[in-house]
Amino acid sequence: MATAYDTMPKHHTATQNEKLVIGASSLGTVFEWYDFYLYGLLATYISAQFFSGVNETTGFIFALAAFAAGFAVRPFGALVFGRIGDIVGRKNTFLVTMGIMGLSTFSVGLLPSYASIGVTAPIILIVMRLLQGLALGGEYGGAATYVAEHAPDNKRGLYTSWIQITATFGLFAALLVVIGLRTAIGEESFAAWGWRVPFLISIVLLAVSMWIRMQLNESPVFQKMKDEGTTSKAPLTEAFAKWGNLRWVIIALVGAVAGQAVVWYTGQFYALFFLEKTMKVDGATANILIAIALALGTPFFVFFGWLSDKIGRKPIILGGCAIAAVTYFPLFAALTTAANPVLARAQASAPVTITANQDECSFQFDPVGKNKFDTNSCDVAKAFMAKTGINYANVDAPAGTQAQVKVGSTVFTAPNPVGLSKDDKKAAITGFQDTLKAGLADAGYPAKADPAQINKPKVVAILFALVLLVTAVYGPIAAMLVELFPSRIRYTSMSLPYHIGNGWFGGFLPTTAFAMVAATGNIYYGLWYPVVVAAATAILGLIFLPETFRRNIDQ
Repeated sequence: MATAYDTMPKHHTATQNEKLVIGASSLGTVFEWYDFYLYGLLATYISAQFFSGVNETTGFIFALAAFAAGFAVRPFGALVFGRIGDIVGRKNTFLVTMGIMGLSTFSVGLLPSYASIGVTAPIILIVMRLLQGLALGGEYGGAATYVAEHAPDNKRGLYTSWIQITATFGLFAALLVVIGLRTAIGEESFAAWGWRVPFLISIVLLAVSMWIRMQLNESPVFQKMKDEGTTSKAPLTEAFAKWGNLRWVIIALVGAVAGQAVVWYTGQFYALFFLEKTMKVDGATANILIAIALALGTPFFVFFGWLSDKIGRKPIILGGCAIAAVTYFPLFAALTTAANPVLARAQASAPVTITANQDECSFQFDPVGKNKFDTNSCDVAKAFMAKTGINYANVDAPAGTQAQVKVGSTVFTAPNPVGLSKDDKKAAITGFQDTLKAGLADAGYPAKADPAQINKPKVVAILFALVLLVTAVYGPIAAMLVELFPSRIRYTSMSLPYHIGNGWFGGFLPTTAFAMVAATGNIYYGLWYPVVVAAATAILGLIFLPETFRRNIDQ
């Protein structure tokens, strides 16, 4: 049976209009991702500015949680703007989302700190993140649908891969701005006020991007439906209240997007946070190393998009998920050795264990910022170790046992603060922390990664491997999602699974993974999150996900 793909000219060359569509759509989406990821890159500074009322570990997790808040509402943005896009049109909808994103990002640069206006500061910050998330929820589906509906059937993977590349371009642009500013004004000035500048200059990018996108016409597929009066009057009902379509929404989520999302955020964001917070690599160096890996890996988004037009979307996406599930633990172990070899040697020669009754130990995350983790010896020990970010193992002991931290063969007994006065408790805890800190230093544990000791080529190679997996799972995903759903409800249908996957499964990954590490003391434990999700997607996708690359989408 002949398909539209079979009758397409095999050597179709992109027209001037198609190039404009790809360029304008991609540039606008780069800007939106630049805005969105600035927050993630500057989480450490934002933690200090807006969450200074809680302890350091909780503050950083809170900053990551506010980062994740923007992802939490993305599915709702997909519903709201996806419906508008299927009723009103692709072009005008993503112009609106761009305006919301740009203005909310600009506002973050003007926001007073916690020290100036107290708890109002983080509340306003989170509101801005929610607006960003809503806007991004409507942006991606519109841009991907718009480009795909302009593309010839046999080049949809290639054309939409330019939309896929925008997320990394946006991150790359944000990295370059941050690196440039830190270099130009110095770390002290950047921490004090310079971190605001990348947010503020986004207003210029907004103006340029809006002007370029306003030169575009409506998608030909949507225009044809509009002219014929066949657009959907109730896209939400058609997309999600009818099992025939809802079934594909669910399959797209669990059989493709969830795994793609965790691979994306592990390979780019979690790797960056791991370098900075766990490996103690200074922020500027970590940003530069990630930027180099991104620059090397980014062309592969287009390569895998092109390849998916030849061999299909499914083997590339699911293959990337399966490889990620198998390689993450050895890759991050190798990253430890390369980024902080002194720390790796200390972990091998003088491993740390905490012996305590685990039922008496608190989870090392305080949602309200009131727990000082000083009511029992286990909490005193674990709170300090969580702050250091050093890997440790837990050994259970009978109830009432006073917690002990063992560094190699040296044992440090944590004080039992029960019954002590406030001053005596503080003195006992401070004394214990100072002694343990000295013991860790004597055992070879470094306070920071030594820049001279970092094996930078090896770090870049490992980060490149992580980015390559990102490109494999992400390059073809837009084309596959577009091809799964009918044109009259395409914007709505594809946006929801994409943003549940990337907003929830992916966006919550840094917060969840670091909370898992804080709870267990194992610096690699958080990797179980992406490993399990990626493996599940590889298996479920293999069983349920159809191959779509030869489908005609003009109906």
